[in-house]
Amino acid sequence: MKNVDSTKPVLFVLTSHGNKGDTGSTGFYLGEVTHPLEVLQEAGIKVEIASIQGGEPPIDGMDLNDEVNAHFWQDEAFREAIRTTLPLDKVDPARYSAIFFAGGHGAMWDFPISAAVRTVARGIYEAGGIVAAVCHGPAALVNITLSDGSYLVAGKNIATFTDSEERAVGLDKTVPFLLASTLLARGAKHEPAADWSVKVVTDGRLVTGQNPQSAAGVGAALRDLLTAR
Repeated sequence: MKNVDSTKPVLFVLTSHGNKGDTGSTGFYLGEVTHPLEVLQEAGIKVEIASIQGGEPPIDGMDLNDEVNAHFWQDEAFREAIRTTLPLDKVDPARYSAIFFAGGHGAMWDFPISAAVRTVARGIYEAGGIVAAVCHGPAALVNITLSDGSYLVAGKNIATFTDSEERAVGLDKTVPFLLASTLLARGAKHEPAADWSVKVVTDGRLVTGQNPQSAAGVGAALRDLLTAR
């Protein structure tokens, strides 16, 4: 197995989709970016931010009572990075040690159908890099296949936003599919925890987390894999 250069930056990927069916607006969940970002920055690991379409993506769940969110939202460098995200289809996978897919309900619409998601994630993973995702971010994993045609998640232990949590927020009939059930159909081994409890699963170079509460833990698992190299 190739060993990727862990001094390369981590690529954060955000959704560009802003409509939650006909129920209102959505986008990426701010805490699922800021909490892992804080962990990686404290470890001296560089991060770059992309989105499906590039530019400024829509935001959902911007809780500025969250101290980590508030800190980054007041940081002009972070705000500029969010305003000027890289278009994912312009990204060179060879530049990155890892890719991290943040959640927010918008991810359910554009992550699974994005050719760039599949190409960039496969490129990083097959070069020995890490793929990580949290909450609805694993929607990116639904259609990622490796060069041999197999699904990246096939046979791997994962965590993701559960069908129970989707029903709890009343969006199980709004999202285009149920994420946990679909990943199971792709051959993943889902390890659910109780609704809204922290759950992070690392299986080799795949790191996944169940919900917003798990975002910092995904960042820590990603940090640990990178710093162990």
